[in-house]
Amino acid sequence: MLFGVVFPQHWMYSAFMLLALIAFVLVRRSALVRPSVDRIRHPKSRWIPIAAFIGGMFGAKLPFLLFPSELSSAHSPGWLADGKTVVTGIMGAYAAVELLKAVLGIKDRTGDSFAIPLAVAMSIGRLGCFFNGCCAGTVTSVFWAMDFGDHQLRHPIQLYESIFHLFMVIVLYTNRDNTRLRNQQLKFYLLCYCLFRFLTEFIRPAPRLYGHLTFYQYAVLILAAGLLFQWKIHSKPDSFQG
Repeated sequence: MLFGVVFPQHWMYSAFMLLALIAFVLVRRSALVRPSVDRIRHPKSRWIPIAAFIGGMFGAKLPFLLFPSELSSAHSPGWLADGKTVVTGIMGAYAAVELLKAVLGIKDRTGDSFAIPLAVAMSIGRLGCFFNGCCAGTVTSVFWAMDFGDHQLRHPIQLYESIFHLFMVIVLYTNRDNTRLRNQQLKFYLLCYCLFRFLTEFIRPAPRLYGHLTFYQYAVLILAAGLLFQWKIHSKPDSFQG
């Protein structure tokens, strides 16, 4: 049953991406983020958001460099194609920040101040994908299926993701003072996303690799393993500063 038809509006993708960026900045400076976790004492900490942006942009394009035949058009090389992917974008941003902190000797834990703003931005950004008609799921007969312009009824994966990230905003906000999640909120959020993304890949029309898993499923498994390793390291009493 046709629940709705989405006519791709490419300009709305850019509009929602810009809105997501603005929301990230505003939320990170708001009362949603505890002031105690948002004060990085290192004088060069201003480079952290820049590193995250550069790493995220490079990471988001990585699959299009690795799999140009599947993800790029004949007229647009992998690096110049429109497509970007959130999973490797997160991996690139996270790796860039950790590398910068290691180089500059920044010991402060910065993740808690990024968790809620990132979840808000992701929830908004996925609406851009929805109105753009990209990132839709597999063909389905569920009553809420939507036609994204190819005359096929598909899972509105973009809405699933938007709702998931909005739900995580609520979870993170209500657990701001949870001592178990102190300095671990970003890892907790990303681990939840890894699980969500791994499961929803089964209703995404992505190429299957070894073991009938997609590239993105392997990517979130690697990301989750790294996050769990860091969680264990950062949980040690002598790993906290101040």
